Amino acid sequence: MNSRSSQPVEVDSGTSQHTDRIESLDLRTKVRLLTGATTFTTAAEESIGLGEVRLSDGPTGVRGLDSSGVRQVTLLPNATVLASSWDTTLLYDTGQLLAEEALAQQIHVVLGPTINLHRSPLGGRLFEAYSEDPLLTGNLATAYVRGLQDAGVGACLKHLVANESETERNTMNSIVDEATLRELYLTPFEIAVADADPWSIMDAYNNINGVAATEQVHVNTEIVKEEWNYSGLIMSDWLATQTAAPAANGGLDLVMPGPDGPWGEALVAAVEAGEVPMSVIDDHVHRLLVLAARVGALGEQRQYPTDLPTPTSLVRKEQLIRLAAAGMTVLTNRDGALPLQQTQSVALIGRHAVDTVCMGGGSAEVNPPHQVSIAEGMTALPGTSVSVVDGVAIRARPASVRRGVLLDPDTREPGIHFVLRSADGSVIEERRSASAVTTIGWDDDLDADVAAIEFRAVSTLDGSVDIGGMGAGDWTVHVGVDTFAYTLGQPLSDDETERPGPSLQEVLGGALQQPPFRTDTSVVSSGTEIRGVVRRPMSPGRFAVTVAPAQRGSDEAIAEAVSAAAEADVAVVVVGTTDERETEAFDKSTLHLPGDQDAMVSAVASAARRTVVVVNAATPVIMPWRDEVDAILWAGLPGQEAGHAVAAALYGSIEPSGRLVSTFPAEDGQSPAWSVTPVDGDLNYTEGVYIGYRGHHARHAPEPNFWFGHGLGYSSWEYREAHVTDDSSVQVSIANVGDRESREVVQLYFDPVEPDQPVRLVGWQGVTVQAGSAADVEVSADPRMLRRWDTSSSRWAPLSGRGQFILARGLGDVRARLDAVPAEARAQRTS
Repeated sequence: MNSRSSQPVEVDSGTSQHTDRIESLDLRTKVRLLTGATTFTTAAEESIGLGEVRLSDGPTGVRGLDSSGVRQVTLLPNATVLASSWDTTLLYDTGQLLAEEALAQQIHVVLGPTINLHRSPLGGRLFEAYSEDPLLTGNLATAYVRGLQDAGVGACLKHLVANESETERNTMNSIVDEATLRELYLTPFEIAVADADPWSIMDAYNNINGVAATEQVHVNTEIVKEEWNYSGLIMSDWLATQTAAPAANGGLDLVMPGPDGPWGEALVAAVEAGEVPMSVIDDHVHRLLVLAARVGALGEQRQYPTDLPTPTSLVRKEQLIRLAAAGMTVLTNRDGALPLQQTQSVALIGRHAVDTVCMGGGSAEVNPPHQVSIAEGMTALPGTSVSVVDGVAIRARPASVRRGVLLDPDTREPGIHFVLRSADGSVIEERRSASAVTTIGWDDDLDADVAAIEFRAVSTLDGSVDIGGMGAGDWTVHVGVDTFAYTLGQPLSDDETERPGPSLQEVLGGALQQPPFRTDTSVVSSGTEIRGVVRRPMSPGRFAVTVAPAQRGSDEAIAEAVSAAAEADVAVVVVGTTDERETEAFDKSTLHLPGDQDAMVSAVASAARRTVVVVNAATPVIMPWRDEVDAILWAGLPGQEAGHAVAAALYGSIEPSGRLVSTFPAEDGQSPAWSVTPVDGDLNYTEGVYIGYRGHHARHAPEPNFWFGHGLGYSSWEYREAHVTDDSSVQVSIANVGDRESREVVQLYFDPVEPDQPVRLVGWQGVTVQAGSAADVEVSADPRMLRRWDTSSSRWAPLSGRGQFILARGLGDVRARLDAVPAEARAQRTS
């Protein structure tokens, strides 16, 4: 990583200095500072030397202050790919990379990492979170936070807490017993706070046990600020705060976004009425000033480097390929089907091969300079023979326009030209978007309301295309000689001039993530002009023009795939999900692949000499064809260099040494925790601490297809002598008995004798070993995993220490079981 970004900012957190600043402010000024000034900035106050603090969404890229779709930024692999590396050094490097991206835009705080757990595989936002395990999640988050903050850019842990699903997310009530809350869902936050001191934390939308996250005295104040001695700032998720006094007294420090919100005069009145003590307000302001000082927005303003790598630089390309490939996971590999040999002829098949899904939906979306498809990455390799065949349809909604399909008619650069006009017809702003998507009314600062959105582009396609619009408004689309006119969203009467914007509930429920759409079919030739207008657009609103080759029927697509597979040495079939399923604001209803992808895989496998399946999905999918194919590579959502990273993994120039971070069930409903749909507003975490591999091990759910921690890499391993070295450490000799250098992840689990306590990951160690060599590896159990929450005394209590240590490559491949004997028991036995 670039060393210039790793210089820490001098932290000005002196209590006396901040006290003087705070005492110089009147009540209204203090309260004004505690609500955002704009969608992604806080308020400045010149009298005390406070500048604005600039925040940005950042799960897979630093979008910046503008989500209109104009600015191009680097798109990273998604969180589950990064986490599948089980490599804290790689996560630290990720934090450093994101810090550079933030510094390039003068962003002070990146809103990440997301450290909610993978409770149910149906969770729509799991692609943003690391894993189903609290220790793995907490340690990876710690490394990520350190990477960011060592460069002087603040991290923001989110979402506090029990926010593991999206259905009714802004109104649902997570019912979680105290032991489960402590032992599972708070543990990643606790680890990151203790080991990395993140400068901010974000409260979630949901309620926990009947109290809003933004009003949680128990969580925010009693646990985080008092028990953990947290010195940072707690902010709300965007539009999550609904009250003044209860939220201010509940430990929330900052309401986002602004400038409007539930605090302001209502909070001033609450203080004046004695409902909120002035000391509470002062503590909130103090924490804001500590954050501002840490990021260089208090006193002398920080200076920013001007020579950081750009999103299109060779430095970024190499970094992103390495980050993505390292987390890709070999699930099966019969008879050495992988890595591929360059002498083999390959039939590359599937819609995900030509239109690879590189990121999830919602706040994780950015506008990257490019998204390299797997077809582009594979065919770019010299000395290979790769033929490409499109597959069956995978989407219920149109995809974003592939780069190069539309060109700006004036500049001939990839994208579409938008003109925003006011009611009198004057131009408010002009934009070009490479993805043909634009957003209005959310985080822009326009001089007038948008009454019409005009668009122009030329197509580079020839033949029949599906063309349409996405976003609430009155659309007119001209394509060559064809004209299409329609209304999307709520129709307006003739005397109405302005389409009503979405309510708070609609915004939080996904109005900006999945707006209404329509497509029609037209015939175009390269150079055909596409133009039109959206009148009375909904604001806030997201708008897109969609153009793609007209979709064929499944029978035709499968027949072509089978023909190509029969003629090649190996068929590589790319399947997966889309940002319709892996997205903020919406959960999944099934883990089965969309469309007829399963039928396509089976048909290809019956015709091909060898079949390799690449899974382009961030979270578990059902694989009924698992035993019909020769190898399966899980690739996640690999970021803007997706195709190059997948090619490197398939051909073995980078070992895909990932290990799964979620357990893959064999069928829908076969996970210990499944439903994500509240009943009468309540989502009851009845499975307690038995989520994921813990529940499968306890036989609360059937044997999974693939266990958490599973991953084969490209070598074979023997585990030889193993012994317990003390109460909480195990040493083992491992040998690489394969024919190439490889990275092994030695996983240590503990299975306690207590009948109500599940097996749990207590430590791991990654080690790279040359072919034919061995290594001694010691893995220490984290003491935070060897305790339980005693509800009778409301405190932590140690486990008895009796049970078994398990050395494993996931609990489906156990290599050694060792009795754990506490020190006092060993002393009694020898005396």
